[in-house]
Amino acid sequence: MKLSVLDQSVISKGDTANIALQNTVKLAQLTEKLGYTRFWVAEHHNTNGMAGSSPEILMSHIASNTRRIRVGSGGVLLPQYSPYKIAENFKVLEALFPNRIDLGIGRSPGGSAATRLALTDGLRKSLNEFPQQVQVLQGFLQNQLPAEHPFHKVNAYPVAETLPELWILGITHRGARMAAEKGTAFTYGHFITPDNGKRAMDYYVQNFQPSTLLKKPKTNACIFVVCAQTQEKAEECALSQDLWLLAVEKGSDTRIPSIEEAKRIRLTHEEERRILENRQRMIIGTPQKVKSEIMRLSEMYQTEEFMIICNIHRFEDKMKSYTLLAEEFL
Repeated sequence: MKLSVLDQSVISKGDTANIALQNTVKLAQLTEKLGYTRFWVAEHHNTNGMAGSSPEILMSHIASNTRRIRVGSGGVLLPQYSPYKIAENFKVLEALFPNRIDLGIGRSPGGSAATRLALTDGLRKSLNEFPQQVQVLQGFLQNQLPAEHPFHKVNAYPVAETLPELWILGITHRGARMAAEKGTAFTYGHFITPDNGKRAMDYYVQNFQPSTLLKKPKTNACIFVVCAQTQEKAEECALSQDLWLLAVEKGSDTRIPSIEEAKRIRLTHEEERRILENRQRMIIGTPQKVKSEIMRLSEMYQTEEFMIICNIHRFEDKMKSYTLLAEEFL
């Protein structure tokens, strides 16, 4: 089993964005030592609790402060940008850090309608252009756009000996179909939508079409995990993640509350119901329980790699969670 990391650089209440970003780098260094395979950073905009708004810049810093672990985006919001510029950014990263860069791309709008328009500088771009953008991005990565394409004579530089590994991030059957048709690796976001995963993964593997960038299917799944020495400790740490997820869904303060604050908050019946639903996106417990659940999901998803995301308040508890998990698996 391979373990990897998705980190959203979430700011804990009482900390600053500076601390959150520094902790992301520290986590990358720790997980590299523990034997994790890859470390991905997210892209979020117009939200006060997530400091990772520029994955390419953060990736460069992380790769400079680590030595072996693969570093990637989870993921760049392709519909908001130029495939040409993304290809250039990631080819520079790959030239700087050969065989270590993952280019994860997603179809997400990235926030509210106003936020998306700000990202595109007022240009109204359709999310339906995503398949075409993926194809153009693949063309620029290899400098092999079809002769009939208007940018056929435009090359993306630098040209290095290796290319970044291309992943499509999905939470539906549609994302799996896109990855299969385009011949890219595929990540399923169990931490967002746990219900559609088996269908999506099965479809991807069964319908994968080899490409010049990838000859056979390659998958992983991403899930929230809170691991501690005891079930009681894991549940206590997870309280801050429960309340954080509620805030994300409401579009309110997206900083992670402390455990003490989480315990003081009086929840409505609807909020309690929603927390129970969100627990389907997580594994919370001892190392043995977490391992058992991951192995069950591995069988269901037919994948040998899981990306672990852990958004709890205390950074020390977060590092302990990743450490216990590595001791159980790696």
